[in-house]
This record gives sequence, structure tokens and C-alpha cells, in this order.
Amino acid sequence: MSTIFIDNETYEAPDGQNLLYACLSLGLNLPYFCWHPAMGSVGACRQCAVKQFKDEKDTRGKIVMACMTPAAPNTRISIEDPEARQFRASVIEWLMVNHPHDCPVCDEGSECHLQDMTVMTGHNYREFRFLKRTHRNQDLGPLVNHEMNRCIACYRCVRFYRDYAGGRDFDVFGPHDFVYFGRHTDGVLESEFSGNLVEVCPTGVFTDKTFRQHYTRKWDLQTAPSVCVHCGVGCNTIPGERYGMLRRIRNRYHHDVNGYFLCDRGRHGYEFVNDSRRVRQPLWRPQPSEPLRPVATEEMGRRLETLVADRSKLMGIGSPRASLEDNFALRRLVGPGRFFQGLAARETQLLRSQLEILRQGPARTPSLREVELSDAVLVLGEDLTNMAPMMALALRQTVRQQPLRLAAQFKIPLWSDYPVRELIQDKKGPCYIATPLPTRLDDIATQTHHAAPDDLARLGFAVARALDARAPEPPELPPATQALAGEIAEALKTAERPLIISGPSCGNRALLEAAANVAWALCRGGRPAGLSFTAPECNSLGLALLGGEPLEAAAELLGSGQADTIIVLENDLFRRAEASRIHALLEGARQVIVLDHLANGTTEKAGVVLPAATFAEASGTLVNQEGRAQRFFQVFAPAGEIQPAWRWLARMAGALWHNLDDLTVEMAGALPLLQSVADIAPPADFRIAGQKIAREPHRYSGRTAMTANVSVQEPKPPPDPDSPLAHSMEGFHGIPPAPLNPRYWQPGWNSVQAVNKFQEEIAGPLKGGDPGRRLLEPPANSTTSYFAEIPRPFAPRPGEWLVIPVWHIFGSEELSALSSGIAELAIKPFVALNAEDAERLQLKEGDPVSLTMDGLAEPLPVKVVAGLPRGVAALPAGITPPLVRPLPGWGKITKGSPE
Repeated sequence: MSTIFIDNETYEAPDGQNLLYACLSLGLNLPYFCWHPAMGSVGACRQCAVKQFKDEKDTRGKIVMACMTPAAPNTRISIEDPEARQFRASVIEWLMVNHPHDCPVCDEGSECHLQDMTVMTGHNYREFRFLKRTHRNQDLGPLVNHEMNRCIACYRCVRFYRDYAGGRDFDVFGPHDFVYFGRHTDGVLESEFSGNLVEVCPTGVFTDKTFRQHYTRKWDLQTAPSVCVHCGVGCNTIPGERYGMLRRIRNRYHHDVNGYFLCDRGRHGYEFVNDSRRVRQPLWRPQPSEPLRPVATEEMGRRLETLVADRSKLMGIGSPRASLEDNFALRRLVGPGRFFQGLAARETQLLRSQLEILRQGPARTPSLREVELSDAVLVLGEDLTNMAPMMALALRQTVRQQPLRLAAQFKIPLWSDYPVRELIQDKKGPCYIATPLPTRLDDIATQTHHAAPDDLARLGFAVARALDARAPEPPELPPATQALAGEIAEALKTAERPLIISGPSCGNRALLEAAANVAWALCRGGRPAGLSFTAPECNSLGLALLGGEPLEAAAELLGSGQADTIIVLENDLFRRAEASRIHALLEGARQVIVLDHLANGTTEKAGVVLPAATFAEASGTLVNQEGRAQRFFQVFAPAGEIQPAWRWLARMAGALWHNLDDLTVEMAGALPLLQSVADIAPPADFRIAGQKIAREPHRYSGRTAMTANVSVQEPKPPPDPDSPLAHSMEGFHGIPPAPLNPRYWQPGWNSVQAVNKFQEEIAGPLKGGDPGRRLLEPPANSTTSYFAEIPRPFAPRPGEWLVIPVWHIFGSEELSALSSGIAELAIKPFVALNAEDAERLQLKEGDPVSLTMDGLAEPLPVKVVAGLPRGVAALPAGITPPLVRPLPGWGKITKGSPE
């Protein structure tokens, strides 16, 4: 730490940082625009000017930009110096010369960093009286709205989009007053992280187009801390509600997980909460041939008591998209031996393998922040952009780690962004990507390798063997693959923080085991490697921790006559296995009870449908792919007869769970691996100065205004016995414990930049520690043996193709696909073929073919993909018809549609 002096007060500042970083970390108010904690300093806006003095005797000083000046020992500056204040005021005045001053109609109003900084600098009178320059706005697609006239040319947008996220269809054009940030022509932004422009932009140039469709002023949004439910990364979010409708998702900073950003699926995939297919009341089917009919909650409760009276005949099917508490409540009702995971056998085994590997060690699974800091990477089998988008964004920072060492040699601080980028140019650290198909990350790869899943696993086993002669050696390895394995091994063992990434998306367990062997070989060679597995859904790993058998075992139990009533929890089983098998399972039961929030194929087969709350209407715990348990909280009270799933199950079980804490404590006591889950957030009776934490900001318009068309009497706020948050603007508005932060706001800081006030230091952990707790740490002295079951080389079959799943960020995930913006970007069904295979079948792009699997045929258009191995075909996961599930599997492809 360095001692610095600010306005004659003594402070400690982090060594090697700049003065703006130091001032903000100390809680001082200093305006800025172009600087961003994740992207460093460029000195473009001149707004963070301070007066710097040589020593205590210097009374004249000089104006410097705080973001471009190191916080060296004994640095002496003044923020409040009159000349510095006047300089900042003049800067904001000329930045605002061409701004339309349209705050009353701007979507960014009340959360605008430009508004905050204008007030902070004291600029309140506009003297410019001439014509302003104007721009034509662009249509940038369904997610981001463009209003170029509000731009102040801070360059944040292009720095994030191109330099940080790797996008290439967005840039800065034009000189001087005519500088323009956008695409070369109108069109959909191609980056999967384009929605971050909404928060990165300090003005209203880029705003959330999905929010605009049901806009309300930001101070009228009720918010709560939450966790994204659209993949296994576990990004922290802040959903906002008004009038019982979820209106938007905003990033919630977490130092170890998502930092300052979200992917577009996580930001814009929320509209399923408002979907017309929501189940909003209990439904009962009197006879199998009759339709479902609404039933009052109390009446349904009495019927449920009868249906589940004989517990010995119950069986429960859980879900990887339901919380730990919901799944445990079902497990508690039916008994551990009758609780099934709701996944096909292959998916269940893959999750078990991931869990066992991570628990055994010696390799540790890193956080997303640690992924960013890795300096050599091997990706085995995973298309990260589509499977775990935020991990893909992290890898774009990973490949900079080795080149960044050049900056230290030239004594350039890492926060000085442009000189560092000028120095390293296009240099990238080692990143090897081995996947069946080309990916969006191939542009940062040192080398790519495309092969069938078994051959990818064989490459991984060869890398492990090159690292440690004790590891098993794959036989019959081609010389080119052997050479590539040696190159990868050399890059990994010379790195300081090597990282291996794999996952279940190819449906191949050998890939997981090969990745484990590589990581373990590095650890045994003295290189503590990170081993990271993706997870397909928000609580996939949590479901694995609870245990349970696959769907096939559920069918066996039902067929044996030991059970006759199935309870399905938040799971459309037709997405898990072939339709014929699910029909047989559900039709073989005397009674099917489904708890879900959306009508789907499974609810259509049910005799009882109970309306379950979404993540925005309930509280609970999710476990991400890292093994980090994180609590999400109810954003708004569900309408009508909707209840959290665990409350319906508690009614059936007769369990004495008065609130979520009771259930969580029982779960933690029953399962040793979940012992610490009860402590990851303050309990429901937590108070600050006797107050709950207010979900509604202090500027909220109030419940009287919301219901003025009904009554001018203020209705009582909905109760929430499950959390220390209040559905009210009355309550604590300061800085609560990090797991309970419903928003980031401080006096003078209304925009997302207010997160600075909640951090221990800028870009560091939140005050009091980041939310959540890791449940999985490898043992100190692991003696795990290498996996030795190596697959044979892939051999194409005459007239058949190995059909593998390929995931897409837009459309593959069940819930986000119901959001209009995401649906517009979703890909259509297709079958992908290698160019050589397509030519042999005399097919070209778009031609119709018939794909036959398990005796069922489906018409699909052909997509020719360069790099796809011969003998392998690919289908979009979650988008193609259910007859081809689960994948991979062998199928036949013939020209033309089936008759």
C-alpha cells in the first residue's frame, strides 16, 4: 500500500493502481465517464481531473487526469481545488453541447450516470444556443435500442464490444462531432454479450429494448437479489418487477462469478415469467378423457391428502431447474429411494461423474474469476459460447494473461489500457480448443481440433500421457494427433495457472475422464491445474448432490407395481427422453401430479397440476457448475393461487416447515454435503436496526398510486416469511449484507456505477464478502488413480451417422426460448453434415432430408458445416423434435422428406 494525500487528508492506496481507482475505493466522489473497472483507463473523457501538487509547499499544482496518474507513494492531490472543479465543470459542459437533454423521455432516466456526473460537477445551466448535430439511429436487433444523439463519445461501448467481448460487427465511425458508434449498416448485433452495452454506456445511447416494451421508471421497480436460471454458471442478477410483471434483469456484481457482465440469454430471457402459458391455479382432471378444470386451493389441498395418503406408493421425479429446497421437499415426501433425478440415464451418469471427479481431486474447480486469470487452456468437447457463455467471455481475458507479462517488462501499468493493447497487439496465450464443430471462440485459439467425441477424448488421454508416463496411453493414435498432444502438454506444463475445461454437452463420459486425467497429471507434476466442467442447467450439480436414479429406473419401479403415483417437479419429461418412453411412463401410473409454472407436454398428461412459483416469485438455493451454493430471493409475491413448489409439497407431506429456513436447516442436517447451505444468507428473522431490507427504493411511487383505480387506501404489503426482505419501500436502505443487496444505490449514485460504494475496493469483493459458498473442495492429499478406460478410435458406419447434440445460446434452453427477443434470435431445426458427406449424398445447404432414429423419421433441412468430422451429424439441442432424444445416437440420413 502507498500513502497518498487527498485534500490534505492521509489515505492508503493499493500499489500500482491509478488515482481514480484509489479515490473511488476510498469512497470519495470523483466523476468519470470513459474509465471502467473491468476495462481500465484510456483518458478519453477528461472528466476525472484533479489538481496534483509536488509536495506540501506547492500551492500552484497542475491539472492531471486521475485515471491516468499512478497512485505513487506521497502523491498529493486535491479533488476540491477550485481550478480542478472548474475544469471538470467545463468538460461536462462541452460534452453536453450536442446532447438532446431529453431526460424526461429517456429510458435511462433515473439510472443515468451522465445525470449523476452532471450533478456532481455542478453543471446546471446550458449556454450553447446553436444547432446541435444529429445522427440517424440504427436498428440493432430485438435486444438493444439505439439513440445515438445522446452519445458523449466516451468509447466505453466499442471498448467493451470489440476489445473485451471480441465482437467485430460494431465499431466507431466518423471524425470530431460526427463520431458514430454502431454497425456499418443496420442489423442484429452478433455478439452474445451485446446487452451489456445497456449497462456499460453511461448515457441513454444503448437501452434495453425488451424492457422498453413494458417500460416503467426505474424507481418504480421492486427488486431483490437473484441468480440466473438459464445455465449452470450461476450469474448473479437483479430482476425488477412492477404490477406483478417481471420487467427486466440487471447484472448483480459478484467478484468471483460474473463480475460486471451478463450474457444476452441471462439478461433478456426472463419473459417466460409473464408468459400466457403460466399455470396460475390448481387444475384437476376428473376423468382421464376429460380436460383439466380449475379447483380452489383449499379443495385441492383436501384432494391431495387423499391422493398421497399411502406414501409407500409414491415416487418423485425431480428437476435440474428447480431449487435445492424444492427437490429436497419432494425427496422428503416420497423417500430417498423413490426420488428420481428426472434425467435420462446418460445425463445422470455424466453428472455423477462430474461430481465424483470434482470431489476426489486433486484438481480444484476454479471460479469464473480464476478462469480469467488462467494462462493456458485446453477445452475438450465444449462449445462454451453456447453452453456456458460467461465462461467463453472469461476465456477471452484468459488468452491475454501471458502477453500481459510484457507490460511489466516495459513498466506499463496494466490499468493503462491503450498502451498495453498497443504493446501486445494480436499476441495470445496458449488456448487449445478441441470440439466436434467450429466454435465462436476459434478466433482466439492457438490451434483447433475437430473430431468425433471419442477421438477428442483420446486426444485428452494422450495429453495426460505426455504430461505423466504413469497415465494410460491411447493405442492407435495418428501421428498428427500425437504431435498435437505433445504441443498441448508442453504449453500446459510451462504455464503458471493451467486450466482444463470439459463438460457433458457431447454426452460422452470419456471426455470428462480424459479432462480429469490431464488436470491430475499437471497437479502431480507440480502444476496446480484448474479443472472446470460446464453444467447444462441452473441446478444440475445441486440435483446430483441430492442423489437419485435416472428416469429409466423410475419406469422400472412403476412397472414392478411398487408405486402407482408419480409426482413431477418442474420438469417437462418430453425434453428428457423419447416421447414413446415418457408416454409409457406417465400412462402406466394411476395418478400423475405435476408441479410447474408453465404448461407443457407433461402437464397435458397430468391428472393434477399445481401452479408453482418461478424464480422471481420464490426463494431458494441453486448450485452452479463450480459447486457454489447461492441463494435467490423472491422478487414479488405470486398472484392468486401460485405457491413455491416446496409449499405444495409441504402440504402433502404434513411437514412442519413454517418457512424456507426450516426446510433448509432440515436439508442441511440430512445431507452432509449440503451442511453449509443453511448459512449462505442471513435467516428470515435478520433485521438491521429492527428493519427488514426494502425491496422497493425510497423513491417508489407507492402502493396507493398503483391501486388508485380500485381504492385510495394503501393495501397491506404481501408478507414474506421466507426472507429478511420486505415488499415495501419502508425498511433499511443502506448497505445490507451482500447476499441481501436488492439494488445498488447511494446518494448521488443512481446508475449501475453505484456498485463502487458496495465493494471493499474497486473490482474487488463486496463488503462483507461475496454471496454464496463453495461446497466442493478437493482433499489435501488425493491419491486418485488415473482413468484407464480409453475409447477406441471413432469408425464411421456405412450408411449411418453418429448424431450428436449441438447447443445454441438462443433456443436450446427451455425457459429463455419463450422470451420474444430470444425467440427472434433462435436458430431453426437442421441436421448438420460434413461437406464431404453432403456431397456424397448430393446435398447442398438447405436441401430437405429424412433423419431416421429408433425407427422414427423426421424431415429436416441440411446445414453444411466445415470441420464437422466425417460420419458425424449434428442436431441443435432443445430445438429439434423430441423423437431423436437423447443424443448421441446412430441414425440414417436419406435425401428428401419422409413420406
